[in-house]
Parts: sequence; structure tokens; C-alpha cells
Amino acid sequence: MNHPTDGGLLDTSTLIDLANLDGSSLPAEPSISAITLAELSVGPLVATSDAERAARQAHLQQAEADFDPIAFDAAAARAFGRVATSLRAKGRKPAARAYDALIAATALAADLPLYTANPRDFAGIDGLDVREVRRVTG
Repeated sequence: MNHPTDGGLLDTSTLIDLANLDGSSLPAEPSISAITLAELSVGPLVATSDAERAARQAHLQQAEADFDPIAFDAAAARAFGRVATSLRAKGRKPAARAYDALIAATALAADLPLYTANPRDFAGIDGLDVREVRRVTG
């Protein structure tokens, strides 16, 4: 799959916090993984208040409207094996951060850098180009 060199995959927390991030640290052509939509779809179902449920539902609907997510396909499934092996080699358990590991595999399979405000979540994954996004301070 060909992607522009100025593209990148946003992790879920980056997508949720987009309004509070420095736009100059984000890719010109952002993408999300179908895994991010899966993670976002859980939010409204586990919310503990109507206000929280509404806010989480709004995030999900906005993501669905703004992005055509990259599928978790056979190439991503194979890349997940590399992600899990890298994490285990570093003494980390892939199951502990399953969504992150699946998103990392999607980025590897699509040959895209991964943009995150939490680079430690993706530390130690061989071959993954992790790019830290900055929060706006004010």
C-alpha cells in the first residue's frame, strides 16, 4: 500500500486529544487504524454518566466522519507477530496494551510513522517509527 511520505498514523489518545496538540508536530496527512475505531466504540458503552457517554459517542462519530480507517488486514496480522516478539524481548507483555500493539502493527504494515503523545507506550517495538506529538501549553 502506497502512502505519502508526509502521512502518519495517529494512536487513539492522540486522536482524542487532537484539539490540545501542536499541529506542527502532527502529520500533514493523518490516518487512523480500524483498531482506533474499535477502541473508541468501547468508550460510550463503559461510560459512567450520561455526559461522559455523550462526549465519548461524539469522539467516535467525529472519527468515523473524518477518517477512512486503515484496516487491520493480513499484513497487519503478520506485523503483530513482530510487535509481540519485540515487546516480549523487552520484558513487556503485548496483552497489557493490546490496542496499542495492534495499532503499532497497523503502522508497520502500512509503512507509516506512528504519532503519539505517549511514546513510552510504543517503546521497544523494532522497526516502528514513533513520532512524539507535543501538547499545546498555555
